[in-house]
Amino acid sequence: ASRNLKDNIFLVSLTKVKKKNGKETKTNLVTAVHNCVDSYANLVVFSLDSSRSTNFIGIRQKYKLNSRFFFGKKNVMKVALGRDAKSAYEKELNKVSELLQGNCVLMFTNDSINSVIKFFSNYQEPDYAVGGEISTKTVELNADSLSRFPSTMEPKLRKLGLPTRLERGVITLLSNFTVSREGDKLTVEQAKILKLLGEKISVFKMNVLGYWNKEHGFKRLS
Repeated sequence: ASRNLKDNIFLVSLTKVKKKNGKETKTNLVTAVHNCVDSYANLVVFSLDSSRSTNFIGIRQKYKLNSRFFFGKKNVMKVALGRDAKSAYEKELNKVSELLQGNCVLMFTNDSINSVIKFFSNYQEPDYAVGGEISTKTVELNADSLSRFPSTMEPKLRKLGLPTRLERGVITLLSNFTVSREGDKLTVEQAKILKLLGEKISVFKMNVLGYWNKEHGFKRLS
């Protein structure tokens, strides 16, 4: 687990924690969630199109004064919130646990629910696609020099599937090459090429699934 005291985000990667520290890490996460339930008026649950936390820089800055975000093992967060009505840390928090499927984020905040929902319903950022995503754009390269890349990258480009070779120290694409086609599922190699080309053909969004309020309880939105 990593926590910068100046940050409002709690990142947990239990798969990278040694077994002897695993129990302590889980306990710390549960305690942190309980502290936030006690301290904040609202809890909002999001699903993510991807788990790339680099997209949260702007969001963290916007909400740094009165909110805290949690990424982590869903099962541990479910334990912290409560898996059923009997074990719920507060009434109806077990219903929040039911929403924790796939890539999820918990946001504890004292901002109004309406303002949070309004912001995130309009929020999206261009992002690099990853393998397995559906391409939203056809990207093609013409046979020509790839002078934007240093010569030392030629073996890497060739390994990714590009028909290249060095000609007088310049990487040359030997034939036209289709990197991606709109509507097709991207391979890992295609996604890597798109990133090297600076092509952000994906969109990062946070979808509000539901929220919990200290006074009014839980409401599911999707």
